[in-house]
Amino acid sequence: MNNKLLLESLNALLDNEPDFIVAMANTSAFIFNEIKNLNWAGFYRVVDGNLVLGPFQGKVACTRIKKGNGVCGTALKENQTILVKNVHEFPGHIACDSASNSEIVVPVKNKSGECIAVLDIDSPLLERFGEEEKEFFEGVVKILEVNL
Repeated sequence: MNNKLLLESLNALLDNEPDFIVAMANTSAFIFNEIKNLNWAGFYRVVDGNLVLGPFQGKVACTRIKKGNGVCGTALKENQTILVKNVHEFPGHIACDSASNSEIVVPVKNKSGECIAVLDIDSPLLERFGEEEKEFFEGVVKILEVNL
């Protein structure tokens, strides 16, 4: 299925879902089952300025990440998408799953532009994510943000 159809399917799945936890849970399951070559797909929620594990698919994960630490904490601090082609070259990378080799993290923002969560996607493949995937996952987050 191409990215446009995937986004349309996700939009239909989440249409008018007011509960953010439900939306994150279904989104992580959707991504994990529809996108190839992933080993983790999920969310970290912003709680007291740091990240706390939210709904996800994959192996058990780090439960808390400080703002500015690792790829997720950096995305929170900078409030922008971080795409890492090789996590072993990212200073301070947090290895929750040693099989992960590339990662993309997209901030989820409320209507005032404040980051309230991050979407974290990991792959066992090096260089799994590029500009096409960045646009796709940012599109995923835009669908989530509609109901915030």
